[in-house]
Amino acid sequence: MILLRLAAALTVAAVLAHPLRADAQTVLITGANAGIGLEFAKEYAARSWTVIATHHHSTAPAELAQLAARYKNVRVEKMDVSSKDDVDALAGKLHAVPIDVVINNAGVYFKAGAPASQSFGHFDYSLFDTIMAVNVRGPLMVMEAFAANVKASRQKKFVAISSTVGSLTQPFPGTAAIFYRTSKAALNKEMQTLAQVLQPDGVTVVMIHPGQVRTDRLLSLAPELSKSKDYMDAPESVSQMIRTIDKVTIADSGHFMRYDGLPLGW
Repeated sequence: MILLRLAAALTVAAVLAHPLRADAQTVLITGANAGIGLEFAKEYAARSWTVIATHHHSTAPAELAQLAARYKNVRVEKMDVSSKDDVDALAGKLHAVPIDVVINNAGVYFKAGAPASQSFGHFDYSLFDTIMAVNVRGPLMVMEAFAANVKASRQKKFVAISSTVGSLTQPFPGTAAIFYRTSKAALNKEMQTLAQVLQPDGVTVVMIHPGQVRTDRLLSLAPELSKSKDYMDAPESVSQMIRTIDKVTIADSGHFMRYDGLPLGW
């Protein structure tokens, strides 16, 4: 009896000492240092998931460092999704870690101080290259590098944060952000194709439009939207996206949907 009690005590101690245990559900989030990505990290951490929160900075951003200090189930890693060396390095580091959900959230929308750089007649093609590298090539490299991790998990899900501005059948008003819109259209087609590639392995791939969200990035461009009823704060969007991610199955693979799971047109 004493030996049994001792064994039980040691088991509990081991679990407490190693909260990032193999049986925990795990999510990897790209671009987790701000906005929607940071909110995903916060909410999954609060749900006791193992959170691998990635960023592209030379040192861990303060908010991620604080989150990791608060939750022992949060692991902060550097990974610039436009760098194959970075992606491969983290994949090598995590080669034996099953990852239930990979959220391709990292994205580039604009160039600070150059609002016309995506306008016809004023194109900054270096920005085009950056946007395509991060928004399109990045998710592709991440999915190829972490496919084995996802296949080894229980949920087996890849999620791409997309946008209705990339829809071909639902024209978005205005003519701004041509590079960004193009990247989201390319991302959707890329994910639709990868859904077919990964379906035989039971992997679900979906694209989610987060809605119109008041992020710091958006408010830096349009401060007047801070009180707009047409926009929601990140927690409202992300909490609904997480519920949608929980519910999607292989039958939904390749689909483009809204934050609340409603289907969207291409």
